[in-house]
Amino acid sequence: MRAISPWIEKYAQLIPKEKPVLDLACGGGRHSLYLLETGYKVTAVDIDTSSVAAYEGREGLSIVQADLENNSWPFSNGSFAGIVVVNYLWRPLFADIAAALSPGGILLYDTFARGNEKFGRPSNPDFLLAPGELAEVFSRDLNVIDFFEGRVDVPTPACRQSIVARKPIE
Repeated sequence: MRAISPWIEKYAQLIPKEKPVLDLACGGGRHSLYLLETGYKVTAVDIDTSSVAAYEGREGLSIVQADLENNSWPFSNGSFAGIVVVNYLWRPLFADIAAALSPGGILLYDTFARGNEKFGRPSNPDFLLAPGELAEVFSRDLNVIDFFEGRVDVPTPACRQSIVARKPIE
């Protein structure tokens, strides 16, 4: 299994533990398993859950198969204490992501940005964030705690954008 995103590892402890964490587009489940091991209940969602099916039945883990790009958002507003998104970008979900956080909930988002095309995939601009995009979009509904944009070398060279933001407590 691939290494945990350093951004997620650095900030995961900010997520409150009273509600589950959503691992959006969970892939093989590396972040779901990391969060489970650190004491969180996790909902892992992906269009193809075959890579995480082996973990079905683990205490605290719920696996949801959903086509998030072609069907409606399957989660209620305020359902999650945290949402983790790594290496996935589907802009139409931004508002749903913010709404699905409970008050005080934490968003951890870490994905590719423009400039990544010189390192390989993804290289399509539709799947690369514009400069400052995560901060601009999520600062409308969330309080930005930290934001990063630039080149990283770990786990492999890439251009990334990362944000940690908290939903205000009403």
